[in-house]
Amino acid sequence: MDVKQHRPVESKSGSPFRSRDERAAERAEKRAALLKAAVQMFNERGFHATSLDEVAASLGVSKPTVYHYLGNKDQVLLECVSRGIAELREAADEAAKAPGQGVDRLRAFLCRYAEINMGDYGRCVIRTGDESLSADSALRFRALKREIDRALRALIEEAMADGSIARGDVKLIAFTLSGALNWPARWFRADGEQSAEAIARTMVNLLLNGLVGPKPAAPARAPATGSRRA
Repeated sequence: MDVKQHRPVESKSGSPFRSRDERAAERAEKRAALLKAAVQMFNERGFHATSLDEVAASLGVSKPTVYHYLGNKDQVLLECVSRGIAELREAADEAAKAPGQGVDRLRAFLCRYAEINMGDYGRCVIRTGDESLSADSALRFRALKREIDRALRALIEEAMADGSIARGDVKLIAFTLSGALNWPARWFRADGEQSAEAIARTMVNLLLNGLVGPKPAAPARAPATGSRRA
């Protein structure tokens, strides 16, 4: 987003002075634009290869502007991954309330999980290692990720309880599902042949339904041949 194209929120009252709500809306809009620019650069170049000077320059503002709205680089990254995890948390909450069997709720969450991980903030969650953050921020990041792992395990356990999926090692199943659905964050391209939604749906179907089809019916046995004695 280019600030040259950014129009400040106009006062609805016609006064040259904006109201408190209008100032808050303008601040939120500017903050969102800076955060979007930052997360896209982190994803494309890597956290360490991106400077806040470059983030600021991409929007035609100064580095102090980034500090004013977002804080230092560590705070910017923590905000990015926190937004991604918040999207995942919301998806888990929505899936848990959905109708149907446990497997239906699990499928709904997994599809959204994969889609989110192909978006800007979800991709940042997957691409960010603890070592990129300060010690305090890394602790917070790990705690947030554990929330998503617990939500996924709860959906798996619920599906096992109602018999809509086979029983098994919940921890291993959760790691397998999330591990597979994390990888599109590294190879998905928005301009590719398939949309994030289509890829997510296909991957989840493969994970839940498997690749092995039903066994073909055994061929009918031919009747025994031979002459009968008169």
